[in-house]
Amino acid sequence: MSDRRVLVIDDEAGLRHTLLLILRDEGFAVTVAEDGEAGLRMALADPPDLVLCDVRMPRMGGLEFLEKYQEAGGSALVVMMSAYGTVDAAVEAMRRGAYDYISKPFNADEVVLTLRKAEEREQLRREVALLRREVGRAVGFEEVVGVSDAMREVTDLASRVAPYPSTVLLTGESGSGKEAVARAVHRASPRRDRAFVAVNCGAIPENLLESELFGHEKGAFTGADRAHEGLFEQADGGTLFLDEIGELPLSLQVKLLRVLQERKFRRVGGTGERAVDVRVLAATARDMVDEVREGRFREDLFYRINVVQIHVPPLRTRPEDVPLLAEHFLRLHGARLGMETFDLPKELVPVLAQYGWPGNVRELENVIERALVLSGGRMGIDHLPPHVRTGRHPFELPDADGDLSVKRRLPALEKTLIARALERCKGNRTRAAEMLDLSVRALSYKIQDYGLE
Repeated sequence: MSDRRVLVIDDEAGLRHTLLLILRDEGFAVTVAEDGEAGLRMALADPPDLVLCDVRMPRMGGLEFLEKYQEAGGSALVVMMSAYGTVDAAVEAMRRGAYDYISKPFNADEVVLTLRKAEEREQLRREVALLRREVGRAVGFEEVVGVSDAMREVTDLASRVAPYPSTVLLTGESGSGKEAVARAVHRASPRRDRAFVAVNCGAIPENLLESELFGHEKGAFTGADRAHEGLFEQADGGTLFLDEIGELPLSLQVKLLRVLQERKFRRVGGTGERAVDVRVLAATARDMVDEVREGRFREDLFYRINVVQIHVPPLRTRPEDVPLLAEHFLRLHGARLGMETFDLPKELVPVLAQYGWPGNVRELENVIERALVLSGGRMGIDHLPPHVRTGRHPFELPDADGDLSVKRRLPALEKTLIARALERCKGNRTRAAEMLDLSVRALSYKIQDYGLE
C-alpha cells in the first residue's frame, strides 16, 4: 500500500469522484480541485507527492498550471490527462516538464500503473538526491576524523556552509583541529582548485604583518628592493585562512575590514587599489566576545568575520574519537616516514582514551609520530611518553611527597609556569615574557637553564 498523496485536478465532477474512489482503493491519499487555479493554491499550500491534471479546463488549463507551479518551486511529478484532440497539448506539457500523460477515456489499471511508475521515479529521485548530499558532505572532509556527536555537528555545519563564499569563524582551543576543518571547507567548496593560503596572525611581527598580508611596492621601506605580492593576492580566487585572528593588531583590523567589505586593498607604499576575490576563513582560541568587550578587537570586524561560527570541541570531551585519530595518524606518518605500520594495538586504546590531551589533536599526533619513530612501526605502551601512560599533564607540578618548602619547590613551579606560557604562546618568547612579567633576555636564560628549548 502507498502513502503517497495525489492531487487530482479536473473540471468534471464525475471524473474527480471516480479517480478519488480508484486511487483510495489503491492506498493513495487523494485531494481534488475543480480547476487549475484551485489546484495551484492547494498544491502550494499543502504540497502533494503526485499531481494528476487535466489539459483543458476553464480559468486555468493544465499547461498554465504546470508553468505557474514550476515557477513557484513545485517539485511533485505531474501527470497530464488529455481527451481526444488534446494529445499534442499533453506532449507539449511533457516537453515543459510533466512526467507523463494519460489519454481519456482510460481504465482504472492504466491510471494506477502510470502513478505507480511515477511513484517509483519519485522515490529514486529522492534517493539520488540523498546520496548526492552525502557524497558532497564526504568530499573534502576525509581528514576531519571523528564519530562523536560533537564532531558530526562540526562536519555537518561545515559541509553546509562550504559551497557559499560566506566568512566562517572557527573557534576552539589550540590544537583542536580548526585548520583541518578550514582546509576541509576549502576542499568542499567551488574554490577547491585554487590556492588555500594559511597564515598565523600571532607568529609574524606587527611591523611585517601588513606587508605579509597586503604586499608592498619597491622602495616602500628600507630593504624593500623589489615589489612583493601579499597573501591576499596569492589567495586570489581561493581561500585565505587567518589563524589566531584575535592576535591581529588594531591598526590592521581596520584594513582587513575594508578588504572584506569592498574586496579591494592597497599594497604598502602603493597608490592604486587592487581588486581581489578571496574567501576568508578565520580561527581563534580566544573568547572574541571578551576581546571586543575589552577593546582589543573591533566589534564591526567581529560581526563581519562571524557570519557563520563553527566551534571545534576539545579532544578531552570526545574520547570516542581518540582511537580513530590515533589510527589515522598512524597511517599518515607511517606512509610519510616510509615505515611499515601495524594496526593500533588494542591495549593502547584505553591508555590513550583516559588521558586528558591538553594539547588536543596536535598533541595526539605528536605522540603517535614519536611512538612510531621509537617503535619502528609496531607500537606498544612503552613507546608512549610517561605522562600519557600515567595520565598526568606534562606541565603539572610534580608530587612533592609532602615537601611543602617554597624555597625547594620554587624552581619546579617556575619551570612549569614558563613551559605553560611557551605552550600558550606557541613558542613566541616575546609574548611569553610579557605573560610571565620577565624580560626576554631573562626568559631566554631560564629556558636554557631548565632545558626547555
